[in-house]
Amino acid sequence: MRKSDKKLEKAIVAALTEACEDALKIYEGFEWLTHVVNYQTFPESFTIVCIFDNQDSLLKALSENKGEALKTAIESKLNMHNIKIKGVKKRILFDTEEACASESGGKWGKRLEGIHLARHV
Repeated sequence: MRKSDKKLEKAIVAALTEACEDALKIYEGFEWLTHVVNYQTFPESFTIVCIFDNQDSLLKALSENKGEALKTAIESKLNMHNIKIKGVKKRILFDTEEACASESGGKWGKRLEGIHLARHV
């Protein structure tokens, strides 16, 4: 990883940590978020995944249009850290602990790799 990549990663982590802390207070069932990126192909390879506890919580948030509000909040935090990515909202996905447990045996590393590969192949 180049020095510039490390600096960008640090800024992304700071922005997403702030967004996560805010989301935990606002969105029922929201648990955490993470990102997947290959800096050799940034920003095309950049994906953010917001994880809810279960499908019911996720569907409720999406039906109340909170999914779009969460995407806007994440975009705002990235912008505050001078990370401006055109169409970043399209790079924000939603998933659940419940789905990971049943479909991936609770192995988030494997699941996120699959999301990354499926999205960017």
